[in-house]
Amino acid sequence: MLSDIEIAQRAKPLPISEIARRAGLEEDEWEEWGRYRAKVSLKVLDRLKGEKKGKLILVTTINPTPAGEGKTTTTIGLAQALYKLGYRAMMGIREPSLGPVFGIKGGAAGGGYSQVIPMEDINLHFTGDMHAITSAHNLLAAMLNNHMHHGNELEIDPRRIYWHRVMDMNDRALRNIVIGLGGPVHGVPQEDHFDITPASEIMAILCLATSFQDLKERLSRIVVAQNKRGEYVTASDLKAVGAMALLLKDAIRPNLVQSLEGVPAFVHGGPFANIAHGTSTIISTKMGLGLSDYFVTEAGFGSDLGAEKFFNIVSRIGGFSPDLVVMVVTARALKFHGGVPKDRLMEKNVEAVKKGCANLSRHLDIVHKFGLPVVVAINLFEGDHPEEIEVIEKRLQDAGVPYARSDVHRKGGEGGIELAKKVVETIDCSTCSFSPLYPLELPIKEKIGIIASQVYGASRVVYSVKAERAIEEYEGRGYKELPICMVKTQYSLSDDPKKLGAPKSFKINIQEVRLAAGAGFILPYTGTITTMPGLPKRPAAENMDIDEEGRIVGLF
Repeated sequence: MLSDIEIAQRAKPLPISEIARRAGLEEDEWEEWGRYRAKVSLKVLDRLKGEKKGKLILVTTINPTPAGEGKTTTTIGLAQALYKLGYRAMMGIREPSLGPVFGIKGGAAGGGYSQVIPMEDINLHFTGDMHAITSAHNLLAAMLNNHMHHGNELEIDPRRIYWHRVMDMNDRALRNIVIGLGGPVHGVPQEDHFDITPASEIMAILCLATSFQDLKERLSRIVVAQNKRGEYVTASDLKAVGAMALLLKDAIRPNLVQSLEGVPAFVHGGPFANIAHGTSTIISTKMGLGLSDYFVTEAGFGSDLGAEKFFNIVSRIGGFSPDLVVMVVTARALKFHGGVPKDRLMEKNVEAVKKGCANLSRHLDIVHKFGLPVVVAINLFEGDHPEEIEVIEKRLQDAGVPYARSDVHRKGGEGGIELAKKVVETIDCSTCSFSPLYPLELPIKEKIGIIASQVYGASRVVYSVKAERAIEEYEGRGYKELPICMVKTQYSLSDDPKKLGAPKSFKINIQEVRLAAGAGFILPYTGTITTMPGLPKRPAAENMDIDEEGRIVGLF
């Protein structure tokens, strides 16, 4: 059996010029970034204004498990299947972060015969967008510290600095540090922290910006600190916006690549869904909707995180909403939620599948609360037991939920034909009407409470004193009407990763609440969440190498 990278290396990609033509781009609307990559001009958005928009399909899943559910693979495979059926299909996925690539999670380019290529480039430095975001973020941090070193005209309080540093790598040693040591010539001593680049507010800003001007306006609103009078100090106050925008001038342009079957794909932006909003860029989504009949995109982790944020945050800002949701599920994942340990997931256990279906039911209920039609993709894996698949299908039949088997990992687009046909059949729903879950004018705590109860199923929300004070401050400063971007574990509907399945009568603990004024949302932190992951005991990096001819091995 070939590995993902072996399959990708044996592929014969089309020239990027052909992919641009298939996408419907004109000659002056894209720029080669190597033979198989391109940057797409923002002027495409102007050309597409007033054009008929395609259908938007959002792919999500249940609470993820160590076995993997194949959400990105399904996204790519479904787009390939729609293309095989003769539709103008495109897809939009997020760019991988180097931290998970070299850590444990792996890349984000799909798998098997449903991948986007060039896979090695996408999973490594790609077009440099991650580095541009990292540099723009750290430039603002440097200008902040430099301002304090040279007289501190803004009277920034070193005890109330909110803007720290980022890097696109898992490095737990940088979570808490002290900078500015070595005497006056080296700056002002202060405590500092590192986050991973996907957690940067600039990453969120890039993904939520609707134009280059909107990008600059959002950058200007970033709150970096307080001064000694308690007033907020912004990136605009530090005169950093122009230089930051300069660093992001190419990163804001969507990246065009292709799937193994030559279907055009945007890979653009990479926020995590457990510590940010978890979707690719609004700009690439708008382009895709204007260029295709069906645009397939994904939201990070389960519907309680990425999909909820797509519905409540991204759809509001982007002015669009999904026409249909595909919920990816596997027998292995349901067994895990049914109490089967990871090392025994290959064993047949029909009762565990039945028990695990409670998690699936809760996620389907989440999607239905937003008024959207949903199709369940039963993602098949080698070694699946027919009796377990039949149990899943029987549950869905009894609930009246449309479904289809999907074998896109082994068969590419051909393995997604059944799913694609079911999507096309279901997507025009006369009784469905999308609506966000809460109005923005509600108080912050009420919006948090609605997400906790209606999405997670929590019985109550408990706030720390620190969180209560932060909410009071943000509402007092005029940020009450921002949407909520919850920071929560992806492994459970609760804030406890050990509570699998469909927990009941639990509380959500809000430890602190942060403001992302530039991105335009409030971040309540639940449970124990770190914004700088660490490497595992056996990082994936140990298995990677490259030979003298440039051939990469061990990259999935």
